[in-house]
Amino acid sequence: MILQVDEMMNLAVRVLSEERLIHTLGVADWADELARHHGLDPIKARCAGLVHDLAKEMPIKDQLGLARRWDLLCYTEDEQNPYVLHGPVAAYWLEHFYGLEDADVLAAVANHTLGRPEMSLLEMLIYSADLTESNRDFPKVDNLRQSLYDDLEKGTLDCVKHTLIYLKEGKRPIHPLTQLTYDDLQRRINFGT
Repeated sequence: MILQVDEMMNLAVRVLSEERLIHTLGVADWADELARHHGLDPIKARCAGLVHDLAKEMPIKDQLGLARRWDLLCYTEDEQNPYVLHGPVAAYWLEHFYGLEDADVLAAVANHTLGRPEMSLLEMLIYSADLTESNRDFPKVDNLRQSLYDDLEKGTLDCVKHTLIYLKEGKRPIHPLTQLTYDDLQRRINFGT
């Protein structure tokens, strides 16, 4: 299937609640803007933004069941905190049942919640746009937006750091992939690799 914004938009409208759609449109718009600013493909960015949360409103037990069936569980934390599975579940469904073939978009959808080491620029963009889209309102969100606008890689590191602090302060579990993402981004920025 050829990547088309209209098709991704129609899919999002059919699947998502009104509230989730508002968030999704915010992610798509911000992803498009960041992509244009940083010289990335705005169509891929908008499409990934439109479909990143397709499985988010699916009951957790169904997400977990599909993740088991499709062999998407990679960490014990995936089963302990199955709310992190909606990205991989959506990406698998988009590829295997909807026919989406764009590996960059699929990776951005799959990794938008936890991140991963060696994320591509599009993966960073969707991870960060999800946290900082215009409907988000939390202390220092404007600082994160500016950081992303100034430098996508550094801005993504700042977004991951914000997430880690939020989880620690709330005494919530930290998924190993999020910690590995942080460590990898720090290494990349510090050593320029």
